[in-house]
Amino acid sequence: MVEILVYGAVTSAIYAMLAVGFTLIFGVARVLNLSHGTFYALGAYFTFTYNGLFKIPLLPAALLAIATVAAFGVLMERFLVRPLRHSALAVLMITLAVSLLIEQVLFLIFGSEYQNVQSFVSAKVVIAGVDLGGQRLLTLGVGTALIAGLWLFIQRTRLGSAILAVSQDPTAAQYMGINTNRVFSIVMAISAALAATAGVLVAPFLTVQPGMGLVPMIKAFSIVILGGLGSIPGSLLAAVVLGYSETLVGYLISSSYTELVSLVAILLALILRPAGLFGKLVAF
Repeated sequence: MVEILVYGAVTSAIYAMLAVGFTLIFGVARVLNLSHGTFYALGAYFTFTYNGLFKIPLLPAALLAIATVAAFGVLMERFLVRPLRHSALAVLMITLAVSLLIEQVLFLIFGSEYQNVQSFVSAKVVIAGVDLGGQRLLTLGVGTALIAGLWLFIQRTRLGSAILAVSQDPTAAQYMGINTNRVFSIVMAISAALAATAGVLVAPFLTVQPGMGLVPMIKAFSIVILGGLGSIPGSLLAAVVLGYSETLVGYLISSSYTELVSLVAILLALILRPAGLFGKLVAF
């Protein structure tokens, strides 16, 4: 039971970091970013590059990797997404193209073999007689802290108020003197940084290979559909539901069936509640 509780919480934290960034960019900029999983993969690969190849200490390497991916997200929003934002289909196609391109670039540079990323915490922690990996507990702690910090940033800062205003009515926000393009870039940077952080944290105990961004993209998409497009509280609740559902299926049935959970969640959500648990068109 302790294993299920902890591993379910870790999985939920990972999914929350992925889904919150994905739904944030939709809630604010009305953009469905199909390259979101790419940010996750790049976080892991940049950490491996900076630490494993350039020999930068692990923590600075991880922070530099996250900053690099955030900068990539800003450049992508400025030069690829923004000119096409008037067409949802065009944005879907360009973000999908970016995802496929980055995957091929990673394959050409690193090959198809798995890469090993150093753990931040190698020791194990014993809770109620159960050995738990320190890296997984670190992932849970950092993920929880980041989500809480993002909520405080949105609710308590002036820039957060601007993000809220743009998510509710971009035109009215622009008339009030808010630079909406700047807000879009900031939100894309936050979205990319959250996904990259998830990639950095899971890289030591999950596989790092060029196609690693696909499954997280599917998970994030499943969660935002279940929680409601544009609703961060809905995404958080859906991340917990999906995280614990997969953990229970893995322990009680077989880990081979865990990938079906997200697909079943999408089908049930579309059939029973198409708007999701907290469906709306704003981020908070």
